[in-house]
Order: sequence, then structure tokens, then C-alpha cells
Amino acid sequence: MKKKQSLVGLIIVLLIIVGAILLVRHFHIKNFHIIKPDILYTSGQPRGMDYTRLLYKYHIATIVNVRSSSEHRERNWFNEEISWVRENGVKYVELPIEKVNYFPTKKTQNQFLTIMAGKNNLPVLLHGSGGKKRVPMLTAVWLIKNEGLSAEDAVKIVEKLKNGRKLTESEMKFINDLAN
Repeated sequence: MKKKQSLVGLIIVLLIIVGAILLVRHFHIKNFHIIKPDILYTSGQPRGMDYTRLLYKYHIATIVNVRSSSEHRERNWFNEEISWVRENGVKYVELPIEKVNYFPTKKTQNQFLTIMAGKNNLPVLLHGSGGKKRVPMLTAVWLIKNEGLSAEDAVKIVEKLKNGRKLTESEMKFINDLAN
């Protein structure tokens, strides 16, 4: 009898643990970072309930997507995102940056800085697929050009966005060129 009770107890504990893990994953926005509260947030691709959390917890007014159109044709995430922004009155802007050469052009940099300068656009969520290449580079543009950070300080933040990975030589050059 005690073995049966122990087994039932173990099963209940395991079900609670699995439920907690699923709940956390359900409300976990991939690679989410607060760059400056109420101004700029970054992430990978939001899904499902992530959008509701972004609206009610962070009051996102504008979503800026850095993926190119070839990355989202007929994809469920794109349809979900477009439907959600329309239903919730959130602005949606595409600033495509190629996946291979993930450094934003001068035109894209200027467009992003213009979006960030518009008070009605804030707060902004800047996202890509994983939020680890294109998003950090465009974030560096804003940190240096708008917030006046040094290249060294911008690098520290960008490395956090890249989950602690050191920057490549070309990424360092891009950031240093922004600061000069």
C-alpha cells in the first residue's frame, strides 16, 4: 500500500513540474531583453501569448521586424503577428536586413532612428527570428547614435543580446565605425 501511495505522489509531483515548465515556456519570449524600459525591447520571434504579455506588461506600441520578406512568406508566425497588431492597434514596421550580411544599411539605420525618435511609436519591440545577429547590430546603432554610448559600452550590451558570445571582428568594426 505504501509503494502505491509513493508512486501516486511521485506522479503528481512530476505532473506539477511538467505543468510549471509548460506554463513558463508558454509565457517566455525567446531572447527577450529590456534595452531601456518604456523605450526599447528586443527579442526573437514572439509566439502566441507572448503578444498579449508584450502589450499588457510592456505596453508595446510598435513592432519592428528585421526579417526580409522571403523569410516570412506564407509562414504562420507572420500571419499571427499581422493579425495581432491589427486587432490591438499596434504599429508594425518591416526593416528588412539580410540574414547572411546582417549589418543594417545606412538607410535602414536612419529609418530605425526615425521610428525611435517618434514618441507615439514608443515603446518599440525590435525582433528577428532569434534576435542574436541583426537585432543586436541595429540596437547598437540606436545605443550609439541616439543614446550617446561609447563603442565599448555598446559592445557590452550587444554581447548580452548575443547571450554572452563575443563579437566577431566584423561586428566590432561595425560598432567602432558607428562611434566614430
